[in-house]
Amino acid sequence: METRILGTEREALRAAKALIEAGEVVAFHTETVYGLGADARSDGAVRKIFELKGRPADNPLIVHVHREYDIAALIDGEPPYAEALRRAFLPGPLTMVYPSSGKVSKFVSCGLNTLAIRVPSSPTAQAFLREVDLPIAAPSANRSKHVSPVTAQHVYDDFHGMIPLILDGGACTGGIESTVLDCTGEIPQILREGLVTREMIAAVAGNCGVYRMRAGERPKSPGIAYKHYSPRCATAYCRSAEEAAAVYDREKERGGAPCILCESAAAEALGGRECLDLGETGEQMARRLYALLRRAENTATLLIAVEPKGQGGVMAGVMNRMRRAFGVEE
Repeated sequence: METRILGTEREALRAAKALIEAGEVVAFHTETVYGLGADARSDGAVRKIFELKGRPADNPLIVHVHREYDIAALIDGEPPYAEALRRAFLPGPLTMVYPSSGKVSKFVSCGLNTLAIRVPSSPTAQAFLREVDLPIAAPSANRSKHVSPVTAQHVYDDFHGMIPLILDGGACTGGIESTVLDCTGEIPQILREGLVTREMIAAVAGNCGVYRMRAGERPKSPGIAYKHYSPRCATAYCRSAEEAAAVYDREKERGGAPCILCESAAAEALGGRECLDLGETGEQMARRLYALLRRAENTATLLIAVEPKGQGGVMAGVMNRMRRAFGVEE
């Protein structure tokens, strides 16, 4: 199969619609990461996503719709705070979980009675979703457990010859997946941290909890039950720049090619050692994280992460992704 990379010109959107209607899978740009999309109503199309990714069958998907799409048919009611949150944050990097009306494939939610819905702000995503005018089930467009893609080339690297089309909207500006918010209870509860923070949600809804999955529970959201975002090289996770320097020097002495992933302040303290600079703010680190993980796996024998100092706001999402990428328990 030939994998084409196109933009959002008329021909590309028509091709994308025809492929979706034929039960195929199309990758597309969003403001967070690239998605691997298929008709959420079709059992066969949704199962194809799981097969292509090698995704565990109990890891639910998110349904994407355009900003004018009426989600009332897809959900079985919503609390008042959910409407306020939609007005405040959508389109944008927030996924909202509702009671499902059962109008999409049972494979989307992996047997749960809920449905996760997202309205991306990316112009490429909006053009694609308006063209198809269907609910599109879409996880990140990477092989399961691999680093999420933030460029069309990343998608191509994982799926060339396996999917027919990638809609290229350039580099993703958000850089980590959307916040997933459970809106089925009396107060909203974060299932997965992201760019829309707990503080932002609480300011609109009046309160916001954070869910932690217990042993034996089924995943309520993507990104909480399995190792994710992992580069294809050896990794080490350090709590300080001093610890990272020692690990780096040992790998160098063995003839390896180590590299250190760290925030700007730590990079300055690490002297002449090879570093990948995440930046200074949570937003910068979110934007750069996956691109740097992808870069490192092609050059380093050992990638060493230094835990950033900041922990609140957007950093909650950054830390979640870093710890999962390096196999560190939260």
